[in-house]
Amino acid sequence: MDARIDRITTGGATLHDVRIHLEWPVGATHGQLRLEARRVVAPDLGYVFEQVAWRCRLQREWHCEGPVESNRRGTLRLAVDLSAASTDVVLSSADASVAMQRRAATPDLTRLDLTRVPLPWVQALLAQAWPQATLTQGIVTGSLRVEVPDQGPLHVQGRLDVRGLGLDTPDGRIAAEGLGARIDVDYRKFDDRTLVTVDGEVGEGEVLWGNGYFALGGQPALLSLAAVRQEGDGWQVPVLAWEDAEALSLNGSLGFDNDLELDRAALDIASARLDLLGQRYLSGWLGQWGLAGMELGGEVQADVVVEAGALARADVTLREVSMRDAEGRFGFNGIAGTATFSDGAIEQSGLRWEGGRIGDVAFGAAAVPLRSGDGLIGLLQQVRVPLLGGELVLEALDVRPPAGDGGLEVEFGLALDSLDVGRLASAMDWPAFTGRLDGRVPKARYANDRLTFEGTLTAQTFGGTVEVSGLAMERPFGPAPTLAADIVFDDMDLQALTSVFGFGEITGALDGSVRGLRLVDWSAQAFDAQLRTDDAWKGRRRISQRAVQDLSSVGGAGGLGNSLQAQALKLFDDFGYRHIGMSCRLANEVCVMDGLGSVGAGFSIVQGSGLPRLSVVGFNRRVDWPVLVDRLVAVTQGESTPIIE
Repeated sequence: MDARIDRITTGGATLHDVRIHLEWPVGATHGQLRLEARRVVAPDLGYVFEQVAWRCRLQREWHCEGPVESNRRGTLRLAVDLSAASTDVVLSSADASVAMQRRAATPDLTRLDLTRVPLPWVQALLAQAWPQATLTQGIVTGSLRVEVPDQGPLHVQGRLDVRGLGLDTPDGRIAAEGLGARIDVDYRKFDDRTLVTVDGEVGEGEVLWGNGYFALGGQPALLSLAAVRQEGDGWQVPVLAWEDAEALSLNGSLGFDNDLELDRAALDIASARLDLLGQRYLSGWLGQWGLAGMELGGEVQADVVVEAGALARADVTLREVSMRDAEGRFGFNGIAGTATFSDGAIEQSGLRWEGGRIGDVAFGAAAVPLRSGDGLIGLLQQVRVPLLGGELVLEALDVRPPAGDGGLEVEFGLALDSLDVGRLASAMDWPAFTGRLDGRVPKARYANDRLTFEGTLTAQTFGGTVEVSGLAMERPFGPAPTLAADIVFDDMDLQALTSVFGFGEITGALDGSVRGLRLVDWSAQAFDAQLRTDDAWKGRRRISQRAVQDLSSVGGAGGLGNSLQAQALKLFDDFGYRHIGMSCRLANEVCVMDGLGSVGAGFSIVQGSGLPRLSVVGFNRRVDWPVLVDRLVAVTQGESTPIIE
């Protein structure tokens, strides 16, 4: 028997262009049924199947079971039981199955039992609520009640156990992997709106949402939310609760636009263990700010309001909070108080800390009075921080949080007052420098991942002055940070300087500069360095045999000018000089060397004075930068090669 039907309409689906072929021999107990449909549409569930074909063995009790194929699912197995009282359908593949049951007494109600169903099978249902998301992996087990009345909304209700959920969006901003949850779901789809409630627990998995990365695990977190979406609008979440033991307690409401960008929020956030909060919820943002692996401790409570996609207000209370950078760059201890951010009227608040470190340099306690308004938060007045026997003075600070397409912006001014250079050198394991460090940066600005400084930083050391200007950094908190600066030396005591560095001994004064300095990941890439003894020095100008030897090694000197000088080096400990000078212009890992002037094919490094007259001439004008660094290290360690035998 053959039949052709233009359309078959059921409570949840419509079959188009249906062809039925039945073979049932006379007297046989069963027959062979073949059903083909060009198109099967379940609009409320979002499914559309093309070219469906089902072959089954049909029995008199209207039980038929056999393989079914479509362009979307390949080959599955479909079993159908029809009776006057009910319809039972089972769709299965390997150990996964979807069982459907419908009673004649309640034709609008269908029960679905899911057993280890691959989550991509329910992609179409997810697309009804979230069309941008794609389910990539995972399985679901549970039971659902599906109501499809003639008058009224589609209503899906039930309990699901999800394991290994994987999800992605085309722009890559939202993703999940290995997510596990046990939840109760209530989904209602009206003509003009969609309602969803979810209650349950989430036990494991990873979630990426914009710059946020959440690593869930340990004790399951409790979730409760109610969401609504009006036709043409984004999702609104008037009720949201998330309880992850001591790591995070969150309650409030959210609102998203059509692209699932956060539009508004009102949240009450608390964490009794900031270390767990950092590990599970903050690592994405910390990594973006160059603070990956930050060690946190203490407690935090915050009330946050977002309006029109921008932070409108925040009150953050800290209790005995500690922060330690994983790379040892800085740390704070005993941070406490409340910081208030306001996008409107001016408000005041304040924090304090007990102490901390910048690298290996410790600093003392301080109180930080704050004021906020018009989208800025900053200092109410200057803050003086004890540091290295002196003070670091924060003269000004204004912070504008990210908003819209704009990133974080910070402006500040600071001064250094009477810092002990000797204590700094000891803390940093530098040579035993001495002196005092003073300076002022009247204005510095961080924006677009670039930190720029105005003003000059001045250090008084070795009886002279070091001035740093034009200081700027790119990606200061990101990968491969860069630094640019100009440095000028004036009247440095050469005897003190050379003794500290183990560079023989030279008396006199040193002037010089390092201009166009550029460091990438703290490695020198370019500079133009000029070092020269001060012509105005009034004292004795002497250079030791060891210093001659070291300068010859660094400058690539080819030997002494005549045999008299060679013999003199064996007889005298030090020598008089008129001028000493050396320069290096670094580019492409090659240092172009020069000195006081040309001497034949070489350049003069030391011009002698008196008898025996001493001259040091360099001949290697182009030196690989790593080679030159090795020479300098060898000199400071007393390993330079003598220039005479």
